[in-house]
Amino acid sequence: MVDVHREKSGTVTTEVNKKVATVTFYHPAHNALPSSLLSQLAAVIRRLGKNANIHIIILQSEGSKTFCAGANFDELLSIQDKASGTAFFSGFAHVINAIRLAKQPVVGRVQGKAIGGAVGLAAACDYCFANKNALIKLSELSIGIGPFVIAPAIARKLGLNALTELSFNPEEFKSAEWCLKKGLFHSLSDTTEQMDNAIQRFCESIASYSSAALFEIKKTLWQGTDHWDTLLLSQAEISGRLVVNKQTKAILKKFKAKTN
Repeated sequence: MVDVHREKSGTVTTEVNKKVATVTFYHPAHNALPSSLLSQLAAVIRRLGKNANIHIIILQSEGSKTFCAGANFDELLSIQDKASGTAFFSGFAHVINAIRLAKQPVVGRVQGKAIGGAVGLAAACDYCFANKNALIKLSELSIGIGPFVIAPAIARKLGLNALTELSFNPEEFKSAEWCLKKGLFHSLSDTTEQMDNAIQRFCESIASYSSAALFEIKKTLWQGTDHWDTLLLSQAEISGRLVVNKQTKAILKKFKAKTN
């Protein structure tokens, strides 16, 4: 079964094969996520997460070079007030919380660069596969904001020291090997083909296990995060306030002009 949701310039596709569900997102701007696609991702993962017939969910993107460039830059530039900014950054909060609350393990497939919010999505996944092209960075500080919404997910997975290193070096990409060492990735392959083979073997094994046992392990792994429903939304308010700051707006416009 394949379900495709299309927006103006992006898609969220869901495919269910036996007990494995694969959620694939795409946007032509390096898979950067606008609020519409974030909303669809959260809704799809919430729906799949309640399906007792599904034992594992794979989260991936299309393309070969970039897993996700984080927040959609054009939408960031269009935000004019704190409420709109908060609503936009809440989109990442809703996706992370959907992953957290899903009864099944959520597996990340990171085939290329992950920037900003994308690092938070990878960190929220229960198990993450990557290839050697999966470089990461938190670019938020360089454009006048910060990784506030995704910080709890990154700190939970990589630790406070790694979050600090990423946050204060917003223009530096960290290697896939660094990510493996810090615990963001659980499996690292030289090629995409090898990565996909490893994912297939892993998912086939997981799908054969007791769904009740998987759910209990999932709950155990996420102990102490019940407050994230409110925490991540309050963190989104910080980003929402900063993104309309005059200095931030000037930085964003300058950055946009440079990339055109």
